[in-house]
Amino acid sequence: MTEKHSKHRSSNEKQNTDKPGKGIRVALALGSGGARGYAHIGVIEVLEEQGYEITAITGSSMGALIGGVYATGNLRNYKDWVTGLGQFDLFKLLDFSLKSPGAIRGDKVFSKLKEMIGDTRIEDLPIPFTAVATDLLAHKEVWFQNGVLHDVIRASIAIPSVVTPVMMQGRVLVDGGLLNPLPIVPSMASHADIIVAVNLSGNANQHPHIPPIDEWHEETPSSPLEEASANEGDQPPTATDEWLEKIKQRAVRWFESGAEGESSGAAPHSEEEALARAQAKQAQKALSEGRDPGEDVHSLSLQELGLGKFDVMNLAIETMQQALTRYKLAGYPPDVLVNFPKHVCKTFDYHKAPEIIQLGRLLAEQALLEYRNSGETRQFL
Repeated sequence: MTEKHSKHRSSNEKQNTDKPGKGIRVALALGSGGARGYAHIGVIEVLEEQGYEITAITGSSMGALIGGVYATGNLRNYKDWVTGLGQFDLFKLLDFSLKSPGAIRGDKVFSKLKEMIGDTRIEDLPIPFTAVATDLLAHKEVWFQNGVLHDVIRASIAIPSVVTPVMMQGRVLVDGGLLNPLPIVPSMASHADIIVAVNLSGNANQHPHIPPIDEWHEETPSSPLEEASANEGDQPPTATDEWLEKIKQRAVRWFESGAEGESSGAAPHSEEEALARAQAKQAQKALSEGRDPGEDVHSLSLQELGLGKFDVMNLAIETMQQALTRYKLAGYPPDVLVNFPKHVCKTFDYHKAPEIIQLGRLLAEQALLEYRNSGETRQFL
């Protein structure tokens, strides 16, 4: 081989390493999951950095919002905006309503969104885009592939009882995640080489080394992103894994500390944690009264549960969405599946955009690397 050919091959190899996805067309399916949807931004950034060409997008709820904003070319502006929002900024964006079917009208948020994307129509976007919403009266999902983008996005993210439903084309529309939390099927008709799906309802055991965002600076001396990346190549964690064991022991600590002890201290990091605390308290009470906790039946008040009405409703919706997602993935497995663990943050943690985006990047890099190395579809049901 001549020196010229050798240099040319080395140059090509370096280019392939820097842009492993160059020339590969991607159909992107972005799932629902509230604030966890910010992870979609990180996934899209990684795909572009690695040279993949996004040729079609389908999205449900936050997936529709992020995908739609990206398709208009305004994702950078949107990212700059959301990463600068604190809890007080978010509170100022909430327009509460006592008379509408939703607790929040959403006019302030969508006014800001409209500033970014204008009155762009879906059919005028440079790539095919599908947003999924749910028709409450017809009891079925609706695919929007034309129409005014910001109106369609508004319908797709209208969480029942939280955001006011949208009346459009004679339909009462709410969150697409209600019936299709991971819209893979609409992307299957696209002319793409691979389908990349982002599931925001992943199980904690899929990424046990990643703690909830609230604890990144509390119990983890180094960056949990770095720890997760370093541990990804290790053997699957056992039941005695330090972090997993810490999670499992929480209910025990709350039980042993008593109703007025540790369990009444810091606020729970998730709805599941609040339920674990309530369960521990109730078990302790049953034992103190000589009853078997396993056979104890008790109707919990919201105060005992440590959850608000929205938290309970959100848990119910997420339970349903997780089951639907498993069903969708079993029937229509994507080529690459990015699983964002549900325990990392709450549905309404919109003030944690920087951390969620960064974690989305990490998980996308890992999923794409494993896919390239194995050549097989990633499936973690």
